Amino acid sequence: MPQHLVTDFTAYISGRQLFDPAQKVLLAVSGGVDSIVMAWLFKNAGYRAGIAHCNFQLRGEESERDEAFVRNMAATLELPLHVVKFDTNAYVAGHRVTIQVAARELRYQWLEEVRAAEGYAYIATAHHMQDSVETALMNFAKGTGIAGLHGILPKQERLIRPLLFTEKDRLIAYAAMNNISFVEDSSNITDKYTRNYFRHQVIPRLQEAFPGVVKNMSGTIERVREAEILYQEALAKHRKRLLFQQGNTWMVPVLKLQKTIPLQTIAWELFRTFGCSSAQTQQVLSLLESESGRYVDTASHRIVRNRQWLLITPLATAASPLVVIEPGQQHIHFGGGQLQVREQERGNAGIPASPEIAWLDAAQVSFPLILRKWKQGDYFYPLGMPKKKKVSRFLIDQKLSMPQKENVWVLESNKRIVWLVGMRVDDRVKITSKTKAVLNITFTK
Repeated sequence: MPQHLVTDFTAYISGRQLFDPAQKVLLAVSGGVDSIVMAWLFKNAGYRAGIAHCNFQLRGEESERDEAFVRNMAATLELPLHVVKFDTNAYVAGHRVTIQVAARELRYQWLEEVRAAEGYAYIATAHHMQDSVETALMNFAKGTGIAGLHGILPKQERLIRPLLFTEKDRLIAYAAMNNISFVEDSSNITDKYTRNYFRHQVIPRLQEAFPGVVKNMSGTIERVREAEILYQEALAKHRKRLLFQQGNTWMVPVLKLQKTIPLQTIAWELFRTFGCSSAQTQQVLSLLESESGRYVDTASHRIVRNRQWLLITPLATAASPLVVIEPGQQHIHFGGGQLQVREQERGNAGIPASPEIAWLDAAQVSFPLILRKWKQGDYFYPLGMPKKKKVSRFLIDQKLSMPQKENVWVLESNKRIVWLVGMRVDDRVKITSKTKAVLNITFTK
């Protein structure tokens, strides 16, 4: 019943531990019945609150009417008021997003700024039970994992939804019983937006067959939320067993993944964090039966079959630049790490065996040096070999994975490769008995 709404409201806040009654809460109020009733409930329950209103300037005089209404209501309730006007259309043009996305981004960014600046503990929005059901239905229709079926969460970091316990009809009845006025947003009437279509067309049809569908689905959503906790606990165990990190590369053992049950679900959850869409999951799973070198590019990563592993690396965002090294330059930072360069007398010291240190005959090297990633067609004379060899062939012989190959750099002098950085010096610039000066280059990742 409407008269019990305040009691149910406070019980829900307490039971869900949404906030401490001593804390201040910033209420996002549009002027519609949901947010207006929320503001009155906060006032009547004795909670500390402030009102925040966004004027998106999208509906002409109607937007100005809503702002004026909220100003009057805040004065009536004697609550602090925060109002902002947005040039939403300019934001849409500048960021190339839809009106809905623009409004959401502008709204939540501003609300958080006000919350932090004015000492509010949380931001409260007026989403109710039907909103949560609509969200779950839309996600189900679009195709989603279990996370999409938990509807709207009661609490997410600094954002709370204290009306999820109740249906919209109770809010309207409460407003009527207490002579609380509100405004109507004309954009809520049209079915142009997906949520409005579900609100005006889908749910009423379901209610014809199942009158209690909203409350029933809300109960199911609650059980899905709890099931998701168990689901995430199980996933964490699988991730620990299947995902290993080396630098910016993640590794998945092929044999372990092949034996995983349920394979499709675990694979989807495992790879979607690396930009893999649901449609691409099957392509990734096909790599389990492929030869080395096959790969799938997701929106953000490349997943490569390399012997008994799937290797996951970020996609290169741009071509690697050339780095020019001038005489006297001692410290060089580049995409693969850094080089330290110095010239020294040959002396009697032994030549370092570490592949990260290159000793080159200074007389055979001309500045400026060029540092770049290797490319197809590159060749050099590997130390100890009288004949040239393609870099691509050399890397295959070294049994490097594709991600490792993509991160190999070469050092050029006078248009010839003198060092595969961190791997092998060119035979033409090696230290000999005639060497008087050494160019000492040390590579660190």
